[in-house]
Amino acid sequence: MDKLALPAYDLLPETQAFLKQGTLKMLIGGDWVEAQSGETIDVFDPATGEKIAEVAAGGAEEIDLAVQAARKAFENPSWSRMSPTERGKLMWKLADLLEENAALFQELEVLDNGMTIAAARMAMFPFCSDMIRYYAGWPTKITGQTLPTDPLRYGLEKEALTYTLREPVGVVGTITPWNYPLGMLTMKLGPALATGCTLVMKPAELTPMTAVLLGRLIQQAGFPEGVVNIVSGKGETAGAALAAHDGIDKIAFTGSTEVGKIIVKAATGNLKKVSLELGGKSPFIVFPDAILEEVIPATIRASYFLQGQNCMAATRLFAHEDIYDRFVDGVSQLVKQFVVGPGMNPDSTMGPLISSEQRNRVMDFVESGKQEGAELVVGGSKIDGPGYFIEPTLFSCPTDELRIVRNEIFGPVICVERFGNDDLDELAKRVNNTMYGLSGSVWTQNLSVAHRMARRIDAGQVGINCHAPLDVTHPFGGNKQSGWGREFGEEALDMYLKTKSITAVT
Repeated sequence: MDKLALPAYDLLPETQAFLKQGTLKMLIGGDWVEAQSGETIDVFDPATGEKIAEVAAGGAEEIDLAVQAARKAFENPSWSRMSPTERGKLMWKLADLLEENAALFQELEVLDNGMTIAAARMAMFPFCSDMIRYYAGWPTKITGQTLPTDPLRYGLEKEALTYTLREPVGVVGTITPWNYPLGMLTMKLGPALATGCTLVMKPAELTPMTAVLLGRLIQQAGFPEGVVNIVSGKGETAGAALAAHDGIDKIAFTGSTEVGKIIVKAATGNLKKVSLELGGKSPFIVFPDAILEEVIPATIRASYFLQGQNCMAATRLFAHEDIYDRFVDGVSQLVKQFVVGPGMNPDSTMGPLISSEQRNRVMDFVESGKQEGAELVVGGSKIDGPGYFIEPTLFSCPTDELRIVRNEIFGPVICVERFGNDDLDELAKRVNNTMYGLSGSVWTQNLSVAHRMARRIDAGQVGINCHAPLDVTHPFGGNKQSGWGREFGEEALDMYLKTKSITAVT
């Protein structure tokens, strides 16, 4: 697991040009502006620790201007009275532009986030463009209902007609994380635009570059000014101001459970709608009849994708005692084959963590695992050299109560636990003994056991012989402290719509 020698990046000319522009500005009301304070935020390549760009550091003032611009656009007939067909056409154009600039987005995402170029190609496209295209088909299909009305019951002597309208909720504020920057932006942008909302988007301060490029393509696609505004800034300033702003009708947040609770408190001022996609500690349950030759590689993908910095990661592995040793040995052998290095190197199979702070946080969990009695099977150390690298790590854990078992680590650290009781209810108690409920998976050839176990897992998404299979049509979100509401699919539209009931006496 030695880190690769750091090569000189062979970047696209477009990527090099993007990085040489100077301070990246914010999109407010159709104009690209700097922060009124003149402050900027440095952007670092996690593979080297070197500064690669800087972005304007927006604060409460810029958030207020962006909210005003979004409100103006929401009320402007050029958007509010645009036909559903035309709105869908604009979104389809944006999806085309995303695809045309795929290679540039991918390189910027690798430099910004640290993911491998292979992960960027797999995770970003066609997912991001597909997300926008999927929701581009919805504006013409958002309908209300005609409802039965008994006029005599309400003292009406004339006939009455009652119907409902599904209307956009208004101005939406989005706050997105650094682990999958462009994907998190598009998964909120798609349903918001489809329903006719306008947006103020705050990308993560650690990974703002693809948000800037997205804003340029939104303009190029022809969206009216102010429909989408992008304010870069820190969470404690710009993010806090957005969550608390009385001009925002809904907040869509993806991030940690701790920050999600802060968002909820901030939203109480005007009782804005809130949707949350938060943390996870997803179970991965391997029964004794599972085909280990298939399960073990799937474990690697489910656990270490994006360096384990994803909310769906399978970080609590439950293996039946009959196959426990073979399973742990098989996973450890594949972990030892990881090539840890810069994401731009095509040979790298795992990149760096996002920052030195995140690496220190993850290593603190690793040390606590060692101290609390977990068996370190493989990994467990920082990797010397530039950048924020650590070894992919696997623990065998004797109890459910260890800190590394109960907490979301958000790094390449997974815990394997043993089970032997065939009572699914007893197993479910262990599996559900967590504050999280985002994802999970069951691995067995016995479909009766698979479906019975899947019902017992308290999570918003469960895979059978697969883990976290995402599709733009599948609703995705968490139970318990993993969130409120669902992203993706038709169900996501509900978070951006409100229902009005109208009764007319005729």
